[in-house]
Amino acid sequence: MKKISRSEFLGYGAALAGGFTVVKSGDGQVDATTQPGPRAGAEPDLIVFNAKVFTVDPAMPRAEAFAVKNSRFVAVGSASDVRNMATPRTRQIDAQQATVTPGFIDTHCHVSGVNELYAVNANVRRVRELLANLRQKADKTPAGQWVTAVMFDDTKLDVPLTRQHLDEVSKEHPIAVGHRGGHTSWYNTKAFDLAGITTATPDPDHGRFFRDASGALNGRVAEQARNVFGKVGTRETFTPEQQRERGRSGMRHISELLTAAGLTSVHDAGADRDRILAYEDARANGELRHRACFLVRGDSTFAGFKAAGIHYGFGDDWLRVGGVKYGADGSASERTMRMSTPYVGTTDYGILTMTQQEIDEAVEDAHRHNFRVAIHANGDVTIDMVLKAYEAVLKKYPRPDTRHRIEHCSLVNPELLRRIKAIGAIPTPFWTYAHYHGEKWKEYGPEKMQWMFAHKSFLDSGIPVPGASDYGPGPFEPLMAIQSMVTRKDFSGNVWGPRQRVTVDEALTIATLNGAYASHEEHQKGSITAGKLADFVMLEKDPHDTNPDQIKEIKVIRTVVGGQTVYPKGE
Repeated sequence: MKKISRSEFLGYGAALAGGFTVVKSGDGQVDATTQPGPRAGAEPDLIVFNAKVFTVDPAMPRAEAFAVKNSRFVAVGSASDVRNMATPRTRQIDAQQATVTPGFIDTHCHVSGVNELYAVNANVRRVRELLANLRQKADKTPAGQWVTAVMFDDTKLDVPLTRQHLDEVSKEHPIAVGHRGGHTSWYNTKAFDLAGITTATPDPDHGRFFRDASGALNGRVAEQARNVFGKVGTRETFTPEQQRERGRSGMRHISELLTAAGLTSVHDAGADRDRILAYEDARANGELRHRACFLVRGDSTFAGFKAAGIHYGFGDDWLRVGGVKYGADGSASERTMRMSTPYVGTTDYGILTMTQQEIDEAVEDAHRHNFRVAIHANGDVTIDMVLKAYEAVLKKYPRPDTRHRIEHCSLVNPELLRRIKAIGAIPTPFWTYAHYHGEKWKEYGPEKMQWMFAHKSFLDSGIPVPGASDYGPGPFEPLMAIQSMVTRKDFSGNVWGPRQRVTVDEALTIATLNGAYASHEEHQKGSITAGKLADFVMLEKDPHDTNPDQIKEIKVIRTVVGGQTVYPKGE
């Protein structure tokens, strides 16, 4: 335990002399500064002591206690010094040697909660369970209306799902089963018939109709080939009021789940109008527990933001605009990402969903409208294309510390790492994938896996890589993520890309301070530092002292956002 001197401690606690003012700089960065003011009423609102505090602050990595005032940390240090600040009005928490870390930050996830509450659950392990869930919905659905299921995972089902399986459920309803990765779906014959898709139908640009060995459609459809199904059949409809209530209740539900796992901030990747309304409604009703940074969809949502003159950094400590998001290739978990070498045992190199020209035009448009760009690019080919666009626009229209993002950035190499570092781009690789999706990595092979989800290589290259789940494609639990990054082991104990292992301290930095850096908020949050937002998590065990293969089993005791306990509920 590092002890601090009295003068150092008084420096950490100086914020007690006044209130905080949020100052927004031109690049969207938000800084906390102190303003002179009277000392009356300056005692802390909350003190946490007798804790093993991992601050993730290089100036003081470890502490015993900290104090909170007006939603921010105001002092960090020894238990005796911090407790001396308390008055009878100060709430005190004896952590009883629990481990405390900054609140965890997930820099790429999709969190509406609506599917979790209302959709057919396809996250099952036996095909009969899936068909039973679909049949239950079909029995209540008018003929001709879509029956859809979500969170399907093909490699975790007992047998491969086929079009014929779905035909067993219904020949009167079009059926779609969406992969949790979000890039492929399985359809029944009724759906293909309504869409006019036959064995003779060619694959469209940026998409694919998969076939069995005989050439017949097997039900699986990838990427933009799915677009045709959105134009046929009927779907359940809701009034605007019903749609809005579903969004609010979904957001309330998912916010409870996120904070129970220790997440205090997320970057919502692909937020549209309905999602943003859901956040606003949940917040207005006192139901929003986590902070969110929006990556708005690069469609009509982005067009509306541009027309309104809203740009990167707009918002406050709870909800703010983090950029505009596009997608340029396929999925890692669904084996459709575009690579320079094929999947093992195939001639399949994956799928692009944007051309170089489309990427270039999207990047220049967003950059010139003072937006930070975030482009989904999994494969090395696609990452190269995105970097070309970023390099060109920064040369043509220089802007300091832009931090354009490469979402997922799954498969890299030394040259790509060099270029990412050179322009200050932010990669957001999957942090639970090595563990959760292990059965898929045999289709990439051990050589590629040495360069996939390359957290260690990013760190070694001086790139402040954050963590990202991409939920629903990957679980969002940050303790599973820490285990995955530290061990690189899947459920069966297989190790994928061992040279990408990181230490527990590195994993904690990835999950906190680097997450804040990814949205220009490293001066606002990401560490337990005086002046920063008081977002923190109390853990039952110290991940440093836990069997690395059991880190995901550590229980979250308490999650606090802005000094207020948001988990457990009701505290």
